[in-house]
Amino acid sequence: MSLLKRIEKSQVPELNQQVSKLQELRVKRSSPGTGSREQYADLKNRIQQKLIAELDPSMDVSQTAEMRSTIQEMFETMLQEEQIVLTRNERRKLFEQIVAEILGYGPLEQYLSVEGITEIMVNGPKNIYIERGGKVHRVNTRFENDEHLMRIIERIVAPLGRRIDEGSPMVNARMPDGSRVNAVIPPISLVGPTLTVRIFSKIPLTVDNLIEFGTVTGEAMEFLKACVFARINVLISGGTGSGKTTTLNILSGYIPDDERIITIELAAELQLRQEHVVTLEARPPNLEGKGEVTIRDLVVNSLRMRPDRIVVGEVRSGEALDMLQAMNTGHEGSMTTLHSNSPRDTMSRLETMVLMAGMDLPHRAIREQIASAIDLVVHQDRMRDGTRKITSVSEVQGMEGDVITMSEIFRFEQTGIENGKVIGRLRPTGLRPKFMYKIQESGIMLPPTIFGIGTRGR
Repeated sequence: MSLLKRIEKSQVPELNQQVSKLQELRVKRSSPGTGSREQYADLKNRIQQKLIAELDPSMDVSQTAEMRSTIQEMFETMLQEEQIVLTRNERRKLFEQIVAEILGYGPLEQYLSVEGITEIMVNGPKNIYIERGGKVHRVNTRFENDEHLMRIIERIVAPLGRRIDEGSPMVNARMPDGSRVNAVIPPISLVGPTLTVRIFSKIPLTVDNLIEFGTVTGEAMEFLKACVFARINVLISGGTGSGKTTTLNILSGYIPDDERIITIELAAELQLRQEHVVTLEARPPNLEGKGEVTIRDLVVNSLRMRPDRIVVGEVRSGEALDMLQAMNTGHEGSMTTLHSNSPRDTMSRLETMVLMAGMDLPHRAIREQIASAIDLVVHQDRMRDGTRKITSVSEVQGMEGDVITMSEIFRFEQTGIENGKVIGRLRPTGLRPKFMYKIQESGIMLPPTIFGIGTRGR
């Protein structure tokens, strides 16, 4: 009996050690980090609210690195105080999510910095989609509820002086990195708050990128570069998400550095690298319904700012008339974009927009204005495989009777589909534009081969 007691006594430390391990394992298994979604969300919210309550309100939120370091110290202290056992990966994941909620854009933060994602679409708190490589995919990430999503939307629009509520349930805005944001909330949206984020590459795309992607050919780009330098008025058309703004941004880069450029946009997206650039952005009305500044107001005002070039991000309504008048009154080389399905449809839409200005003008007079102002229409499409391609480069030649005449300089020819990819090439039609003399007067001599003249099998 005494021997048994001695054996039991000798095993006490070992048994205690095993009990401690079992308790630790039990705590770890029951911790929200590896437990149910509800337990994890409860832990995250509890620590997050405690951090917000203890953070110094006077701290500069724009100092991200300093704020992040402070939050991490407090985070580690709280975990120790509450004796919460988490693995290294769980701890890191929880910390990043809390930081995203306090300093960033919550569940969206992880997608904003991923290269290749071009769009984030939030259809209510439980349905989030991303666009990558031209294809839309649903992701498992979700918001907790409508209130959680609304907090993120308000965090995006508040610093820009914009508001979103039942009285103003739609808003267009942009993030600090230039990403474009559109939000729609109830009662307009029946699925809860919705958010669409158009993400722009941190490093702006170049001509080489467009050629590599098959958006345009080197010959066509050389022609477009000459057109911009020779002050040809260019209109870029296409459907939603076809890449109009990207093409406009690249073509704007060919404007000489010694010219004064005024850019006008609903939400600033263009990234011009010239020094002499003035960026203007439209403004919605305030709470009292006053203070609105429209694109049209900015176009009219820009004429008093001594511009050499006017670049309008997109014309949507009556500002089209003011843009045409600017192009016809000494501001050659101006550029803009417009939504349309084809180059011919572009002319019809432009005419409709001029009528939206409220002027009782005859249709023939409007068409004469268009034919006189616009020199070149670059049409871009989003193909079935998700790729963006310039499908037509057309010259506006003038009027024949009551019809605006156009001729294609380059046309995209599709030769087939391989592995779901559209195969084809933007080819010259063999025609030279009538404004060729303007390009030559600017000192640029384009070889005939660019237009397919003197070549075979191109």
